[in-house]
Amino acid sequence: MTFLGIEQSLTNRRWVGPDGAADRAAEGLAQRTGLPLAVARVLAERGVEADGAEGFLTPRLRDLLPDPLSLRDMEVAADRLVAAATSGERIAVFADYDVDGGASAALLLDWLRTQGRDATLYIPDRIDEGYGPNAPAMAALARDHDLIVCVDCGTLSHDALAAASGTDIIVLDHHLGGETLPPALAVVNPNRADEDGTLGHLCAAGVVFLTLVQAGRVLRAKGLPEPDLMAMLDLVALATVADVAPLVGVNRAFVRQGLAIMSRRRRPGLVALSDVARLDGPPGAFHLGFLLGPRINAGGRVGRADLGALCLSCRDPREAGRLAAELDGLNRDRRAIEAAVRDEALAQVEARGDARLSWAAGPGWHPGVVGIVAARVKEATDLPSVVIGVEGGIGKGSARSVPGVDLGRAIHRLAEEGLLLKGGGHMMAAGLTVAEEMIPAAMARLADLIQKDLVQRTGARDLRISGLMECVGATPQIYRQLEDAGPYGQAAPAPRFAFADQLIDSASTMGDSHLRLSFRSAGGPALEAVAWGAMTGPLGPALIGARGRRFHLAGKLDLSTWGGRERLRLRLEDAAPV
Repeated sequence: MTFLGIEQSLTNRRWVGPDGAADRAAEGLAQRTGLPLAVARVLAERGVEADGAEGFLTPRLRDLLPDPLSLRDMEVAADRLVAAATSGERIAVFADYDVDGGASAALLLDWLRTQGRDATLYIPDRIDEGYGPNAPAMAALARDHDLIVCVDCGTLSHDALAAASGTDIIVLDHHLGGETLPPALAVVNPNRADEDGTLGHLCAAGVVFLTLVQAGRVLRAKGLPEPDLMAMLDLVALATVADVAPLVGVNRAFVRQGLAIMSRRRRPGLVALSDVARLDGPPGAFHLGFLLGPRINAGGRVGRADLGALCLSCRDPREAGRLAAELDGLNRDRRAIEAAVRDEALAQVEARGDARLSWAAGPGWHPGVVGIVAARVKEATDLPSVVIGVEGGIGKGSARSVPGVDLGRAIHRLAEEGLLLKGGGHMMAAGLTVAEEMIPAAMARLADLIQKDLVQRTGARDLRISGLMECVGATPQIYRQLEDAGPYGQAAPAPRFAFADQLIDSASTMGDSHLRLSFRSAGGPALEAVAWGAMTGPLGPALIGARGRRFHLAGKLDLSTWGGRERLRLRLEDAAPV
């Protein structure tokens, strides 16, 4: 149902609000629980009944944690890990270069240190080695180690793992598997072809955590001390949010409890990263995804691949500060490179005008930024997007999807059909390697493969509104109550509120591309709004000269802390003239 009668906003979207049944469900839930209507709306959207409201608002890990042994090969993996850790064997950890890989590696390194063991960390260079295990690296590690643990990678690396002959290999992964498993002692992956998918929403760090839970059971049975796994949930939370894992089931508890652990500021690497990101106040899911995650990723994107994992696992505050500062500098470099590639990619996409797939390819595009540019292209076009950097006749690209389109499965199919040299991933994100001359054919086939999913999408450009809110009702208290219904992210969108008929008091730019507003209802208090990146799209230019005019505004509440002072503001996403 159209909300406030807005069929076409400044960003060319229709505003859609809850229907009558949803309104009645939320109002009934509010009456039965005593919760504010805004909070009841979130719970109603999630299908929570009154008797389940308390449990939903206070998710406990012990209630939601699945049995690790429900995953195939888990018993073998945990037994072998404990045996290696308690008998002085030489252990290597091979990890992906993104946040999930770095956090997963740091989890294992932390756990092994509790057993008095240091491990070799190996993270491949994005440019020279590409994603996942490679034969030369695995063969070299096999010569010097008794056990190799591959985290956030390895499920499709048959040839590479075969090169590590004579050494046991454990794979702890979550990427889509093929019909056959690689030659490893154990492959623990909820997205193996022979799993039922019940735990398919876990990121790699979640899989690693479950493995450590089972390892704890093994230690207990041997009469050996167990490490404090709860203290490691900060890393699991970070990886879950940064890898855009669905915030449902146990992932909610991982993130909620992980954020509480993080707020205690006991992990030097995360403290240092929070400080360079100027995070002044309790961390939230937004900070993990947009402040900490990009800095950790920057090492793998445009710098040294292992910097993120080293920072996360660092125990020395001074060294952690040095690593965080280096990552922060690399992140600034990444943003500059990203901006140039983004402009070229969007120009290609616009010129091509494909209504199914937004794709672009260019020579010399840094492979470290193609993923984030693909995400920006997806946001701009609301279509699955692929961005490919070409060097020496080989294209290396990243893909990002939209809800309802399983892009990872489609790209895996392309690889099976021989149109790609390599490809795989999961539903919302994937990577690929392709011969330059095959790029047009591969993209045409990809568009064909996803067409059916796209046709079934409805309301793709709709902006979903949870309800109305007044400036006077936008308080830190209601924000905290709404946060209890979170965390928010993939598959669990944060509530978006509309502020109707607002007078714009002021509008100005902030930084290079952001917009800052002050607005109020008639006779009411003013509220600040920030629209990140708005000046690069239609929203900012339309509002920059809007002082004294009236608009309907829509966005999400955000509690900003600076210098110890709290202020609630609106994270503005859209507007429409009254």
